[in-house]
Amino acid sequence: MIEQFINFVIRPPRAEYNPDQYLWEKEFTLASRTYQRQDLELKNARGYTLKCSHYLPSPFPEDTSLPCVIYCHGNSGCRADANEAAVILLPSNITVFTLDFSGSGLSDGDYVSLGWHEKDDLKMVVSYLRSNKQISHIGLWGRSMGAVTSLLYGAEDPSIAGMVLDSAFSNLYNLMMELVDVYKIRLPKFTVKMAVQYMRRVIEKKAKFDIMNLNCLLVAPKTFIPVLFGHASDDKFIQPHHSDLISESYAGDKNVIKFDGDHNSSRPQFFYDSVSIFFYNVLCPPNVPRAHKLEKYYDLGDLKLGSGVDESLLYEILSSLRSASTDAASSSSVLPAISTTKSVTELLSEVAPVTDVESFFREDTDDNGETGHDEPTDVQDNLNGEGEDCCSYTSSNRESWGRCSSLGGSDEESCADLRADDTLSQNTVKVFATPMRGTKEKSLYPKEDDKKHKKNKNKKKKDESAVKKPKSERFEKLEALSRRLRHCLMKGSNHRRHKSS
Repeated sequence: MIEQFINFVIRPPRAEYNPDQYLWEKEFTLASRTYQRQDLELKNARGYTLKCSHYLPSPFPEDTSLPCVIYCHGNSGCRADANEAAVILLPSNITVFTLDFSGSGLSDGDYVSLGWHEKDDLKMVVSYLRSNKQISHIGLWGRSMGAVTSLLYGAEDPSIAGMVLDSAFSNLYNLMMELVDVYKIRLPKFTVKMAVQYMRRVIEKKAKFDIMNLNCLLVAPKTFIPVLFGHASDDKFIQPHHSDLISESYAGDKNVIKFDGDHNSSRPQFFYDSVSIFFYNVLCPPNVPRAHKLEKYYDLGDLKLGSGVDESLLYEILSSLRSASTDAASSSSVLPAISTTKSVTELLSEVAPVTDVESFFREDTDDNGETGHDEPTDVQDNLNGEGEDCCSYTSSNRESWGRCSSLGGSDEESCADLRADDTLSQNTVKVFATPMRGTKEKSLYPKEDDKKHKKNKNKKKKDESAVKKPKSERFEKLEALSRRLRHCLMKGSNHRRHKSS
């Protein structure tokens, strides 16, 4: 039994996983932005190779440095536990670095030390990030063993901007004595203390650390880094009073959050929201402008071209629209022949003029000199329906991890009023149409020439009617085809939100 308890401390079940299956993809989309996973290896002071991953924007913003949060997993965890941290922090322009500590996951080493040697691994990671000019402030987020690791290192490095400590234990010796009662090991107290002393010698020989030195209550009074404590109220493995004891002796700014669950349960959303706000305040990430994904658009009337369009239907309607624009449409109800050798973009170029993105965002002026916006106001920031992607992920210290796939936003459109300016989100097609400008005619004559204009109005009316009549017929035909095109496209569009599996 003592050997099992020793392995329970220094050799818990080790996470074995495939990084391409259980980590975020090499390139993925989150909240309408693109990110990448950079895998790397670092060597610690003992010569062990540490497997690491860094999640950061792709491409990285020029002439800008971003803060980074290092996620520290638990005693049976691995890099996959940082998937949820990436979801929470990346949209706030905070990069996420994660690693397999020595003795855990795919890194070298045979034993874990519940924070003692892990703090040296963390020191190596911080040194690497300090040498990267793209990284500004550094924060730490640890859970269980990772929380103790973060606190032990934070006591040595006051330059850390902030820490989130989830389920940290106050000292290892007291924790081991408590676990005897939790697991109902019915032995006299004297025998238990003798057994712990024997375990201390064995652990020191195998894992090269003294369990009596793992005492967070000794370093908390000397640490001034802002900290957010979190602990599950029903945690039987590391009971909530451990965080209370550390918080009481902690010297820096602190806050404690209790929530429902046990040691290994998923954390509630309000805790993740608190973590996001905490790191945003202490790391002060810059406001990186969103790059426009639009390159050009085509003026086709009251519609936008989405990604779920039937291409054959688009060929058919655009061919009709092209014929109408050249006054070559016949009076027969049979549609003109479709040229299948031309792409949709080529047909659009023949039907409507290409316009720059800048003109898409400009303001129009009406007859009274007032400005109005015909374009959607959320195009610049919410092209792909960026919103609040509410996603939950499995947490640390479990037997399996759910694979995270790319996320993307989508909009829910309504086509009840075909004359309204609807916005269809676009994921793959960079060519789309804009709402038709108002067809109000501005006065061709100034106010001082009103009398002269009224005299000549009746005279010119007959001459202009002959010219306006074919234009009116052509406009009506184009308008009818535009409505048909819009109706068909909206009816055929199907946008779906991709969620994690």
